[in-house]
Amino acid sequence: MHDIHQQVVAALAASPAPTTPDTAGLATWLRGLVGPLLLVVISIVAGFFLFTREITRFVQFLLLAAAILVIFYFPDVLVGLANGIATALGLKTGSGG
Repeated sequence: MHDIHQQVVAALAASPAPTTPDTAGLATWLRGLVGPLLLVVISIVAGFFLFTREITRFVQFLLLAAAILVIFYFPDVLVGLANGIATALGLKTGSGG
């Protein structure tokens, strides 16, 4: 019984410490999976607006779709925009005190 206890303690001591999961490629994988589907849906809806001759709704939809695609494909733009707004409002940005 004492031998089993020592083996368990030795096995636990030899096991590596738990680490956080590696999610570095997760955003790239999601963009590769969802991106083409998003473009297909945008194309179908834009085509519908064109064929029904709703030009105003078509232009509004294209502007909204362009904004969504910029945020989806270039998320760093959002961080830069938030920093710019915070600076314009006089709020402190960065980690400094």
